[in-house]
Amino acid sequence: YMGVERKRENASKETQKADGMAKEEESYYGKHGTPHKYDPTFKGPIYDRSCTDIICCILLLVAIGGYVAVGIVAWTQGDPRKVIYPTDSRGQFCGQKGTSNEQKPYLFYFNIMKCASPLVLLEFQCPTTQICVSKCPDRYITFLQASSIDHTATQELKYYQQFCVPEFTDLKKSAPEVLKDGECPAMLTPSKPLARRCLPAINIKKGVIMVGNATTFDDGSGSGKKRNVTELLEGAKKANVLLETRQVAMKIFEDYTVSWYWIIIGLVISMVVSLVFIVLLRFLAGIMIWVMIVLVILVLGYGIFHCYMEYAHLKGQAGSDVSLMELGFQTDFRVYLHLKQTWLAFMIILCIMEVVIILLLIFLRKRILIAIALIKEASRAIGHIMTSLLFPLCTFFLVCLCIAYWASTAVYPSSIFLSFLGKEDV
Repeated sequence: YMGVERKRENASKETQKADGMAKEEESYYGKHGTPHKYDPTFKGPIYDRSCTDIICCILLLVAIGGYVAVGIVAWTQGDPRKVIYPTDSRGQFCGQKGTSNEQKPYLFYFNIMKCASPLVLLEFQCPTTQICVSKCPDRYITFLQASSIDHTATQELKYYQQFCVPEFTDLKKSAPEVLKDGECPAMLTPSKPLARRCLPAINIKKGVIMVGNATTFDDGSGSGKKRNVTELLEGAKKANVLLETRQVAMKIFEDYTVSWYWIIIGLVISMVVSLVFIVLLRFLAGIMIWVMIVLVILVLGYGIFHCYMEYAHLKGQAGSDVSLMELGFQTDFRVYLHLKQTWLAFMIILCIMEVVIILLLIFLRKRILIAIALIKEASRAIGHIMTSLLFPLCTFFLVCLCIAYWASTAVYPSSIFLSFLGKEDV
């Protein structure tokens, strides 16, 4: 009898102990119950797994293969110098030593007005014949005037001949035939060299746009109709935009090749700072996030104040009233800082950002508290898996590698296209 009682007491104690542990687990894990224990026989939700998205994988491999093939063709057939340095319609460099263009460093456009065509930005080239010349034209003259019967005809025609294709040697050939064959330009306008390219010599006198000393010109068509120099201005603008775009692209590439090691040092420093930041978030997430939010608001407020002061400072200065549309694209971005409209635009943008952030703080403050709690847990998880910090670094490196490959490859096929287009023009 005593043995039976002891067994009952032991069983009761074990039951109470089990109930106590169950209550502790329930209070620890909450209403969702206890987690599943390890089961060596569990094979996952799907025992028989197979590959998915095979077609997409094949398409990706085909795209990568095509990407590599385009790069190989571009590198073997292209010449990136043709994108930057002036070349004539035959693809020959102007001013290159050891060639027929050694004494002809400047590029001359037969019809600069064709550069105003929208095709310029698509084809990366003005759709007109281009030749290398020793100097830019300095006067208004048409081929009809130069070849007319006059006591100065021979002298004028010889001057005009240096702006024709090298094959033009028959000075007795009729003007209509010469223009039809595209051997000479229909007209010449006063020009100045800009980046080794002959562009119209545009100047402004008392608010009037002039090329040379005239506001109109004869286009050489023989109709006698005068055209406004603004048409030359439009062509020169497009040619200049094209030139500046090329120069900006080359400057970016040169800066990258010169300062690549500084970029790597900056990436390493940012990685270390990010690691320290993640570690601090584990203990000071709430304080750091609220401090950053307040600092962002203060920085935006100071930016608004600074923009207003610059706007007020430029209010009475000459030349600051020019609009951004009138100024157009400029490679030297410091020019825009001398305009009132620039600082006004900055101030409006910063004001909008400030209002949006303050409204988000007012209406989403509870969500921010939840986000802070999630950030704390995320920092703890990253602390246990430190190799996860390498994933964004590897991704960034691969993206930079892809962009560098694209940028270097894109220059080569564009030079192939320029050579092909030049041959077609001739």
